[in-house]
Amino acid sequence: MEIAAERAKADAPSLMTRAEEFARFAEARRERALRLAFRLLAGDQATAEDVVQNAFFRAHRGLAGFRGDASLDTWFYRILVREVQRQRRWQALRSWFAVDPEVAPPAVDPRPVGDPGLRRRISTALARLSAGQREAFVLVHLEQLTISEAAELLGKAVGTVKSHLHRALAALRVELADLRGPTPIGDGPKDGEEHE
Repeated sequence: MEIAAERAKADAPSLMTRAEEFARFAEARRERALRLAFRLLAGDQATAEDVVQNAFFRAHRGLAGFRGDASLDTWFYRILVREVQRQRRWQALRSWFAVDPEVAPPAVDPRPVGDPGLRRRISTALARLSAGQREAFVLVHLEQLTISEAAELLGKAVGTVKSHLHRALAALRVELADLRGPTPIGDGPKDGEEHE
Protein backbone atom coordinates (compact mmCIF):
# COMPACT_ATOMS: atom_id res chain seq x y z
CA MET A 1 0.00 0.00 0.00
CA GLU A 2 2.82 2.39 0.92
CA ILE A 3 4.68 1.51 -2.28
CA ALA A 4 1.66 2.49 -4.40
CA ALA A 5 1.34 5.80 -2.55
CA GLU A 6 5.06 6.55 -3.03
CA ARG A 7 4.84 5.65 -6.71
CA ALA A 8 1.81 7.96 -7.13
CA LYS A 9 3.77 10.80 -5.49
CA ALA A 10 6.74 10.14 -7.77
CA ASP A 11 4.51 10.04 -10.87
CA ALA A 12 2.59 13.20 -9.94
CA PRO A 13 5.30 15.65 -11.09
CA SER A 14 5.81 13.74 -14.35
CA LEU A 15 2.05 13.73 -14.97
CA MET A 16 1.88 17.47 -14.29
CA THR A 17 4.82 18.06 -16.60
CA ARG A 18 3.20 15.93 -19.30
CA ALA A 19 -0.10 17.75 -18.90
CA GLU A 20 1.64 21.12 -19.14
CA GLU A 21 3.59 19.95 -22.19
CA PHE A 22 0.40 18.74 -23.81
CA ALA A 23 -1.31 22.07 -23.09
CA ARG A 24 1.56 23.88 -24.84
CA PHE A 25 1.45 21.36 -27.69
CA ALA A 26 -2.31 21.85 -28.12
CA GLU A 27 -2.03 25.63 -28.06
CA ALA A 28 0.74 25.61 -30.67
CA ARG A 29 -1.19 23.32 -33.04
CA ARG A 30 -4.74 24.53 -32.53
CA GLU A 31 -4.85 26.84 -35.57
CA ARG A 32 -3.37 24.25 -37.92
CA ALA A 33 -5.71 21.59 -36.58
CA LEU A 34 -8.69 23.91 -37.10
CA ARG A 35 -7.58 24.70 -40.64
CA LEU A 36 -7.14 21.01 -41.47
CA ALA A 37 -10.50 20.02 -39.99
CA PHE A 38 -12.19 22.97 -41.70
CA ARG A 39 -10.88 21.82 -45.08
CA LEU A 40 -11.66 18.17 -44.51
CA LEU A 41 -15.20 19.07 -43.49
CA ALA A 42 -15.82 21.22 -46.57
CA GLY A 43 -15.86 24.55 -44.80
CA ASP A 44 -18.03 23.89 -41.75
CA GLN A 45 -16.37 26.06 -39.09
CA ALA A 46 -18.55 25.08 -36.12
CA THR A 47 -18.19 21.37 -36.81
CA ALA A 48 -14.44 21.78 -37.36
CA GLU A 49 -14.13 23.39 -33.93
CA ASP A 50 -16.07 20.53 -32.34
CA VAL A 51 -13.93 17.95 -34.13
CA VAL A 52 -10.68 19.62 -33.07
CA GLN A 53 -11.86 19.82 -29.48
CA ASN A 54 -12.80 16.13 -29.54
CA ALA A 55 -9.46 15.23 -31.12
CA PHE A 56 -7.51 17.12 -28.45
CA PHE A 57 -9.64 15.47 -25.78
CA ARG A 58 -8.98 11.98 -27.21
CA ALA A 59 -5.28 12.75 -27.57
CA HIS A 60 -5.03 13.99 -23.99
CA ARG A 61 -6.88 10.95 -22.72
CA GLY A 62 -4.63 8.63 -24.74
CA LEU A 63 -1.38 10.43 -23.95
CA ALA A 64 -0.35 7.84 -21.37
CA GLY A 65 -0.52 5.19 -24.10
CA PHE A 66 1.60 7.18 -26.58
CA ARG A 67 4.57 4.92 -27.29
CA GLY A 68 6.58 7.34 -29.38
CA ASP A 69 6.59 5.14 -32.50
CA ALA A 70 5.75 8.26 -34.47
CA SER A 71 6.19 11.92 -33.69
CA LEU A 72 3.64 13.52 -31.40
CA ASP A 73 2.45 15.60 -34.36
CA THR A 74 1.86 12.53 -36.54
CA TRP A 75 0.11 10.75 -33.71
CA PHE A 76 -2.18 13.71 -33.01
CA TYR A 77 -3.08 14.35 -36.66
CA ARG A 78 -4.03 10.69 -37.09
CA ILE A 79 -6.41 11.17 -34.18
CA LEU A 80 -7.74 14.35 -35.80
CA VAL A 81 -8.32 12.66 -39.17
CA ARG A 82 -10.10 9.74 -37.48
CA GLU A 83 -12.27 12.26 -35.64
CA VAL A 84 -13.11 13.96 -38.97
CA GLN A 85 -14.01 10.58 -40.48
CA ARG A 86 -16.20 9.80 -37.48
CA GLN A 87 -17.93 13.16 -37.90
CA ARG A 88 -18.51 12.58 -41.62
CA ARG A 89 -20.02 9.17 -40.90
CA TRP A 90 -22.41 10.81 -38.41
CA GLN A 91 -23.26 13.56 -40.91
CA ALA A 92 -23.96 10.95 -43.59
CA LEU A 93 -26.13 9.00 -41.20
CA ARG A 94 -28.04 12.10 -40.14
CA SER A 95 -28.59 13.20 -43.73
CA TRP A 96 -29.72 9.71 -44.65
CA PHE A 97 -32.41 9.85 -41.99
CA ALA A 98 -33.27 13.51 -42.56
CA VAL A 99 -36.49 14.15 -44.40
CA ASP A 100 -36.90 17.00 -46.83
CA PRO A 101 -40.27 18.56 -46.01
CA GLU A 102 -41.01 19.14 -49.69
CA VAL A 103 -40.60 15.47 -50.61
CA ALA A 104 -41.73 13.99 -47.33
CA PRO A 105 -44.58 11.51 -47.48
CA PRO A 106 -47.85 12.64 -45.97
CA ALA A 107 -47.90 12.51 -42.20
CA VAL A 108 -49.16 9.32 -40.64
CA ASP A 109 -51.96 9.66 -38.14
CA PRO A 110 -50.20 9.14 -34.78
CA ARG A 111 -53.35 7.55 -33.38
CA PRO A 112 -53.52 4.15 -35.08
CA VAL A 113 -56.93 2.65 -35.48
CA GLY A 114 -57.57 -0.79 -34.10
CA ASP A 115 -57.38 -2.82 -30.98
CA PRO A 116 -54.73 -1.47 -28.56
CA GLY A 117 -54.49 -4.86 -26.87
CA LEU A 118 -53.72 -6.54 -30.19
CA ARG A 119 -51.09 -3.90 -31.01
CA ARG A 120 -49.50 -4.50 -27.59
CA ARG A 121 -49.41 -8.28 -28.19
CA ILE A 122 -47.81 -7.86 -31.60
CA SER A 123 -45.27 -5.37 -30.20
CA THR A 124 -44.41 -7.79 -27.40
CA ALA A 125 -44.01 -10.64 -29.88
CA LEU A 126 -41.71 -8.51 -32.03
CA ALA A 127 -39.69 -7.48 -28.98
CA ARG A 128 -39.05 -11.14 -28.14
CA LEU A 129 -37.35 -11.76 -31.48
CA SER A 130 -33.58 -11.58 -31.69
CA ALA A 131 -32.17 -8.30 -33.01
CA GLY A 132 -31.36 -9.87 -36.40
CA GLN A 133 -34.80 -11.43 -36.72
CA ARG A 134 -36.55 -8.20 -35.73
CA GLU A 135 -34.47 -6.14 -38.18
CA ALA A 136 -35.20 -8.54 -41.05
CA PHE A 137 -38.92 -8.71 -40.26
CA VAL A 138 -39.36 -4.96 -39.88
CA LEU A 139 -37.42 -4.09 -43.04
CA VAL A 140 -39.05 -6.70 -45.26
CA HIS A 141 -42.60 -6.89 -43.92
CA LEU A 142 -43.19 -3.49 -42.38
CA GLU A 143 -40.94 -1.24 -44.47
CA GLN A 144 -41.58 -3.38 -47.57
CA LEU A 145 -37.97 -3.61 -48.71
CA THR A 146 -36.89 -6.56 -50.79
CA ILE A 147 -34.72 -9.15 -49.11
CA SER A 148 -31.76 -7.95 -51.19
CA GLU A 149 -32.35 -4.33 -50.14
CA ALA A 150 -32.62 -5.35 -46.48
CA ALA A 151 -29.41 -7.39 -46.74
CA GLU A 152 -27.57 -4.44 -48.26
CA LEU A 153 -28.92 -2.07 -45.61
CA LEU A 154 -27.93 -4.42 -42.79
CA GLY A 155 -24.59 -5.32 -44.32
CA LYS A 156 -25.46 -9.01 -44.21
CA ALA A 157 -25.64 -11.77 -46.79
CA VAL A 158 -29.00 -12.39 -48.47
CA GLY A 159 -29.02 -15.92 -47.05
CA THR A 160 -28.53 -14.59 -43.54
CA VAL A 161 -31.45 -12.18 -43.90
CA LYS A 162 -33.61 -15.00 -45.32
CA SER A 163 -32.67 -17.18 -42.35
CA HIS A 164 -33.48 -14.40 -39.86
CA LEU A 165 -36.75 -13.73 -41.64
CA HIS A 166 -37.72 -17.41 -41.66
CA ARG A 167 -36.99 -17.74 -37.93
CA ALA A 168 -38.84 -14.51 -37.16
CA LEU A 169 -41.94 -15.66 -39.02
CA ALA A 170 -41.84 -19.07 -37.31
CA ALA A 171 -41.50 -17.46 -33.87
CA LEU A 172 -44.31 -14.99 -34.58
CA ARG A 173 -46.59 -17.77 -35.83
CA VAL A 174 -46.06 -19.66 -32.58
CA GLU A 175 -46.35 -16.57 -30.38
CA LEU A 176 -49.53 -15.34 -32.10
CA ALA A 177 -51.03 -18.73 -33.08
CA ASP A 178 -54.27 -18.08 -31.20
CA LEU A 179 -54.95 -15.08 -33.46
CA ARG A 180 -55.07 -17.15 -36.63
CA GLY A 181 -58.47 -17.78 -38.05
CA PRO A 182 -59.60 -21.09 -39.48
CA THR A 183 -57.50 -22.40 -42.37
CA PRO A 184 -59.12 -21.69 -45.75
CA ILE A 185 -60.34 -24.67 -47.77
CA GLY A 186 -57.63 -26.15 -49.95
CA ASP A 187 -54.85 -24.53 -47.94
CA GLY A 188 -53.64 -27.74 -46.31
CA PRO A 189 -54.93 -30.29 -43.85
CA LYS A 190 -57.11 -29.23 -40.97
CA ASP A 191 -56.49 -30.30 -37.40
CA GLY A 192 -56.74 -34.08 -37.10
CA GLU A 193 -56.76 -34.68 -40.87
CA GLU A 194 -54.11 -36.63 -42.70
CA HIS A 195 -52.38 -35.24 -45.74
CA GLU A 196 -53.08 -37.48 -48.75
